Formats: sequence, structure tokens, C-alpha cells
Amino acid sequence: MAARRSAAARRVRRASARGRSRTEEAWREFAASFARAGMVPPAEPGLAAVEAAEGAAVLLLAPRQALTFTGKCRLRCLYGAVRLLGFAVGSHQPALPVFSPATHCSLTLEALPAERPPSAELRQLRAAARGAMRAHRVRRQARVKVMSRFSPECAVVLLEHLDTPVTRFLLSHPPLSRLFEPQKNEDSIFTSEDAVLASVGIVKCSPEHGLLVSESMGLALEELIQACCEEDEGVPVVLVCGPKNTGKSTFNRYLINLLLNRLPAVEYMECDIGQTEFTPPGCVSLSSVTEPILGPPFTHQHTPRKMVYYGQTSCEQDTERYLDVVKYVFSSYKKEVPLVINTMGWVKGEGLLLLIDIIRLLLPSHIVQMDVYDWKAMAPLTPEYVHLTPGLYTKGKQLAKCKHGGESWKALEGEGDASVPEYKLLYVHPEFPRAGVAGEARVHSGILRDMSMLGYLGQLQAPDIGSVLPLHSLVPYQVPFSAVALRVIHTDVAPTNIMYAVNASWVGLCRIPEEIRCQTDGPVLLVQTPVCDCLGFGIVRGVDMEKKLYYILTPVPPHSLRLVNCLLLGNVAVPNCVLVGQQGVEGDIPYVTSDYNYSILGSGKLKKKKHFKRREYAFECDYA
Repeated sequence: MAARRSAAARRVRRASARGRSRTEEAWREFAASFARAGMVPPAEPGLAAVEAAEGAAVLLLAPRQALTFTGKCRLRCLYGAVRLLGFAVGSHQPALPVFSPATHCSLTLEALPAERPPSAELRQLRAAARGAMRAHRVRRQARVKVMSRFSPECAVVLLEHLDTPVTRFLLSHPPLSRLFEPQKNEDSIFTSEDAVLASVGIVKCSPEHGLLVSESMGLALEELIQACCEEDEGVPVVLVCGPKNTGKSTFNRYLINLLLNRLPAVEYMECDIGQTEFTPPGCVSLSSVTEPILGPPFTHQHTPRKMVYYGQTSCEQDTERYLDVVKYVFSSYKKEVPLVINTMGWVKGEGLLLLIDIIRLLLPSHIVQMDVYDWKAMAPLTPEYVHLTPGLYTKGKQLAKCKHGGESWKALEGEGDASVPEYKLLYVHPEFPRAGVAGEARVHSGILRDMSMLGYLGQLQAPDIGSVLPLHSLVPYQVPFSAVALRVIHTDVAPTNIMYAVNASWVGLCRIPEEIRCQTDGPVLLVQTPVCDCLGFGIVRGVDMEKKLYYILTPVPPHSLRLVNCLLLGNVAVPNCVLVGQQGVEGDIPYVTSDYNYSILGSGKLKKKKHFKRREYAFECDYA
């Protein structure tokens, strides 16, 4: 293990050295451009950050000069162009919110090179840069300082302090109060430029903390961009797979941002129910992405075009229903724009067999397999390997029965042997520290899931800048028992105890095609888990047994709530910090106790595998 880490460290140092040499070469060319224009070049490529106004700064970047940072801000390019996580930002684009928390890889802002214009246009370009700063109320002193170092090949960026309801809500919880603050480095020297950036809300950090694009990653991205922009080869479907902690999510964001430089939209299908991108955990979803992804999942929670609440962060206990859900969501893909598919990091044993089933179901045109150089966590997923290897529910070329025996799973399996799948396999070898070591991820996966849920709940906060409202101070919706069906997904609960399970729980707000009919005032219980559309999520604040009402807190808009007729309760709990940190509560905290005996029979979590044929779901009324 130590040898593997040493090899990974050497690759990181080589990648950093290549980045420094490219920057130095670009700076020499930049300085030479000053001489060609008859101007005195700057002495050194120091970062030019000037206070533009209260809570705002102007940043001047030479060609290919970069700033790696932690924090959050609103970014607007006033002159030239810059690149951020693959997305090119020009002066014609609106301001973009940027989030670079300490829990994730730091973002890097890089000035894009531009061809030097004829000398006759230099005056007009200087006037354009000066006019852009004046239009955005940059102080005169700042304009003068920036223009003293200005060159037509530069990029001028306006950074502004950013405060959103979502970030305010997350930062109000003590465990996340320093979310956007980097780890202190006693050896660093705090410069005047650092003070300017800090006033905006960002802190400069070492380039090694940013995204390290390996050679294999660059080649794969280049080939995928070319394939997605060619119109004569059909619409590509890109499936990204690999073990945990190999950078699949970061690769997906980078790829999507690169595609958005050329295409108006990209479809994204989330099959990793443990680490979702646009939704709270436990979901399989299909989203249409039209804006760049410049932050981690908790910063861009939204309602996908199609979403199913699976109800767990792992599908190991019920793989057949997981495949049913994947198939149901994929059926909404119209093949009009490229599709990027994210998959789980479970690639060993039955996880690999399940991945083979997914490949046969979704029929990708490209597979990006991410794995480290030093050891292979999974076999190369060549078309021949997928063709010959049996999956969890599908057979290989030479096998006549499914792995689990019994009746074949006809949803995926055709008659006879299928032909060899046709897709291009691309290998990506990540070179960041601790790559491929699941136990050494930057942040525990459970914390990331809680952050996504808090980001979703942050939509309940008022849009105007102000104090954070505790969730228990918000007014919930009243939902009659008879208006919605209820189902606990992950375990069996006796009808007499169902309300104890539902109270203070996270629920999926879903719609099933059947009409809810019951002769009493409920509750209405489903005997099987449906595969149905999920419109959003909520917290059951309370249950009134006398009035037969659920009290549900949710950011789902009223026009969508009118369609909800089913509540699904899964194995995804409300984050502990929400329950423990209830403000203004004296005495015992509601729903929180320290007096719990795990030795009592039945107090632990029940696990059971469900590799069996399911019956059609039906309704059941509780008359108790």
C-alpha cells in the first residue's frame, strides 16, 4: 500500500510540474507581447486582485494564469474569457454562482489564451475593458490599477460576495459552519491580494488542491467531445463506471461543462443512489442540464425531468427492483441530446454482475472505465467481456440460465444469444492522492448525503437575505390520511406501528397511476412498493391521529403537490443536525433521545435480500 501511495504521489508531482511549466511558458509569451507593443512588461506573474467595491474585487489574469481557491462567490467575466471546471465563461455571459467548499476538490479559474489583435485595435480593446468595469460600478482607483497592467490577451474578472438561502441554511448548522473555509496553513504568507479575495469570500490555495487532469482523462474527454459534436454518428450515450473514490462525479461535471460549451443541453442519468448529483440520496433520475455545474451536489438540487425514489443508498438488498427503476427512468430518454450516465462504485462480486446487466439494458455508445494504475478493482469491460460474462439477471453467450436460476428476467433478456455490444471503451486513470482507496475519501459519504439533503431543505428558506428560519418554525401542509397511500420500502412494519415509523421521517412525494380508494378515512397502505414518479421530498412534521392528518414540510410547489397521492418511506433518515440543532427549544428536544437500548430484540436494523419475483402492488386499508 505504501508503494502504491508513493507512486501516486510521484504522478501528482509530475502533473503539477507540467502545469507550472505551461504557466511559465505562457507568462514568457505574455511578457513578450508587452515588448512588441512598446510597453514595459510586468516584473513577475503575481496575482492582480483589486478591491472594486464593498464585497467585490476585480481580478486580472494573464493568459493561462490560474487561481485555485476555496470559498464561494459570484463570477462575471468583464473582458476576455476564463475557464472554470471545463466551462468557458466569456464577457457575453451573465454572472455565475461558484462554490468551492473544503469538502471537495478546489476549483481553478484559468484565463483562456487569445490571439493578439492588430495594433490598430488595441485602443478599442482597452476602451472596452475600461467601459465594462465602469458599467459594473468598479471604483476609479481600481480601474486605473487594472488598466496599468492591462494587455489585450488578459482576462478581467469581477468577483462578488455570494450569499444564498441554501448556503445560509447549511452554514447555520455547527458541523458545517466552516464549510467554505480551507484548512489553515501556517507557512503561507498573507498578501494584499489575499486580503482582497478574502473580502469577496474566497481563499487562494495550492494548485495541487485543484483538479489534476491526467493524460488519460484528457484523451478520453477529447474523444467524447468529438463524438458528441458529430451529427452523423447518432447521439452518444456515455456510461461512466469505476470503483469508489476514483473521481467519477468530478469527471461527469467536467465532461458536462465541456459539452455545454458547444451544446445547449446535455441529459444526465443518475444511477448511483448513494451519491446523487441533482437530487437527495436514494434516487434514480434523468435530468436535462442547461447550466454549468460549478459546485458540489448540495449547491444545485433541482427537480429532474424523471425521478424514482428507490428509498435506500445501496441496492444490494433488492437488485431486481433497482433494475426495474433504472429501466423505467431510462425509458424517458428521447435520444435528442447526448446522455451521460453515472453508475455506482459497487463493482465487485454481484456489483460487477449488476453493472453488466445495466450495460446490456442501457446500450451505451461509450463506456468510461475509471481505475487506478497500480491495482485493478475490476476487469476491463471490453465488448467481448460483457458479451461472454453472465450478469446478475442476464446470461452470457454460453450460459442457458440466469445466475439465480428459475424464471428468466424477460425485461432484459431476449431470445437466443445477443450479438457483441458495440461501444467504445475508454480508460481513465485518476492521479489525485488516495485515488481508488474507498476508506480514504476526503469526506465520508454519509456526510455528503446529509449535505445534499440540507441543500434540498434550504429551498424552504426565504429568498431575501436575512436570518435563517428553523424548520420547526415553518408552516407545514396538512394532508388527509385518505388522500395518499403509504408504503415503507426497506422493511416490514406492522400496520399498528406504521405511524410511529412515519412520524419525523423523510418521505418521497410520489404519484401512482391508480386512484386512491378507501372506505374509511385511512391510513391507506400499499402492500407492494410501486415503481412510480417521485415529484419531490418532505419531512413528516407530525401525525394527528384524531383529525387523520399528516403534517408535511416540503419545498415542492403547490401545483406539483396536487399530483401527489403516495408517500414512500425509505431507509434515508433526516440528517441528525436538523433534529439535534432545533433552535429555541427548551428542555427535551422533540424526536431526540439518548436513552436507547440497542440490546433489545428488534431494535437493530433488519436486512433481507429480495432476489425474487414480486407481485403486483395493491391497496390495503387499515381499519384499526
